[in-house]
Amino acid sequence: MAAVLLAGTAICLGIPAATKVARAAATKDPQIVVIDEVAGQLLAFVGVPISWKSLLLGFILFRGFDIVKPPPVRQLEQLPEGLGIVMDDVAAGLYALLIMQVLLHFRFLPR
Repeated sequence: MAAVLLAGTAICLGIPAATKVARAAATKDPQIVVIDEVAGQLLAFVGVPISWKSLLLGFILFRGFDIVKPPPVRQLEQLPEGLGIVMDDVAAGLYALLIMQVLLHFRFLPR
C-alpha cells in the first residue's frame, strides 16, 4: 500500500513539476527530471514482498520496459509537457508490475 501512495504522490507532484522544468529548460523531456522514474519504479513493487531478488528483478523489468517502450508507452511520450514526461514511465512501471504479479502468482518469486 505504501508503494501505491508514494507512486501516486510522485505522479501528482511530478506532472506539474516536470512541466515547469521542461518549460524552463525549453526541452521536451529534460534529463534532470527523475520523479517520473521514481513513480514508475515504485509501481513495479506494488504488492510485491521486498527482497533483494524482487528489488533487482523489478528494477530490471522497469528499466527494460522504459528503454524498449512497447505500445502504448512510446505513444504516451507524445502527451503534452509533464503529462508525457511522467506517463510513459508510469506505463513502463505498470508493465513491470504486471510481470512481477504473474511471477508471484506462479511462485517464481517468494511471497
